[in-house]
Amino acid sequence: MDLLIKNIDIVTMDDCNKVIKNGYIGIKDDKISLVSDSLPKGTQWKEQIDGKRKIAIPGLVNGHSHSAMTLMRNYADDMALETWLFDNIFPVEAKLTEEFVYWGTMLGIVEMLKSGVIAFADMYMFMEEVARAVTETGIKANICKSPVQFFEDGELKRLDKSQGTIDYYNKYHNAADGRIKVFVEIHSTYMFNERTLANAAALAKQLNTGIHIHLLETAAEVESSNRDYGMTSVEICKKTGVLDVPVLAAHCVHMTDSDLEIMKAAGASICHNPTSNLKLGSGIARIPDMLDMGINVCLGTDGAASNNNLNMFEEMNLAALIHKGAAMNPQLMKAKDVLKMGTCNGAKALGFEDSGMIKEGMKGDLILIDTDKPHLYPKTNPVSAIVYSAQASDTDTVIIDGKIIMQDRKFKNIDEEKVMFEADALSRKLLT
Repeated sequence: MDLLIKNIDIVTMDDCNKVIKNGYIGIKDDKISLVSDSLPKGTQWKEQIDGKRKIAIPGLVNGHSHSAMTLMRNYADDMALETWLFDNIFPVEAKLTEEFVYWGTMLGIVEMLKSGVIAFADMYMFMEEVARAVTETGIKANICKSPVQFFEDGELKRLDKSQGTIDYYNKYHNAADGRIKVFVEIHSTYMFNERTLANAAALAKQLNTGIHIHLLETAAEVESSNRDYGMTSVEICKKTGVLDVPVLAAHCVHMTDSDLEIMKAAGASICHNPTSNLKLGSGIARIPDMLDMGINVCLGTDGAASNNNLNMFEEMNLAALIHKGAAMNPQLMKAKDVLKMGTCNGAKALGFEDSGMIKEGMKGDLILIDTDKPHLYPKTNPVSAIVYSAQASDTDTVIIDGKIIMQDRKFKNIDEEKVMFEADALSRKLLT
């Protein structure tokens, strides 16, 4: 790709949080080659986009999702996590096949791309189908594979599948031109036991990769961890070596001061999922404390069955608001910090360190926001506009690795109508 975006307002999210008005972004191949308020003389570009009345920001990163759960959207609502998961979701998931997961993931990817997401972290089953969908659509993903199989013939079991995880890692890590990263999955400390936690940690060390885990999502998990292990979930993760590798920990709602210190010392990343945590009544994570401690905190949607969408603009907005209200402190969670959580912090957590900023030498992963909308006038602070005013539907253009995936809200190579048709038919089949 040889692309110039001109006349564009740029929120770089670089180390200086620089904002450029009416600037230029150049992309050569898959990397950003120019970020400037002026165009060097003599430069030639094969393709140009006029960015007038648009804002360029780094692509959003969804730090925790179960994308195929789009098939269960609006299915089981208004109940506690344990009831929702064990009595409603797990029985449905026991019926899933490769076809369900492929089309559910495709629907999730279409939804995410149309809301400005350029990368997502996914934890589910039939992960070969997730990798297939990622490869076909051009998005980036951190995909985790569990060394433990939970369902066999509809029964909840723990079966060692470590070799399958090794084979999956060898096949897919850095596949699709580097757009796929593979972590080891640990569903949670209440679904694993001490032996399987230690085995999963050892496997991640062996593969030189990270771990994606649900951690301390509910008060019930606090009780179960104290009962089963005699310590907190974070402490058992430390004991079993889980925190000896890069960790992407989703939720982290019920953490003690000691838990936070352990997570900081381990260099773990935490993914805040405000909508899902509120909808399931799980609580509100101590995100301001985590940020003050220097912990890398990103944002995620969780699955569409508990959100009920994959809208990262909504997550940024909610993350900026709930902590202000809960603490009665309007200075918490400033817009620039929340946008950082939704972009570069997420890229770091997922292993895409060369993404997350509009900066020369970084990957060409960015989105263009159409600001020619009533809710985005007048045009004062672009960062505040993105976090407090913008909607997912304002995403006009998505560029990943320098390739235009969507422009004028139309996909280049994805049949959006077919994806919705297939997913709808399979969802009705699954839930009846």
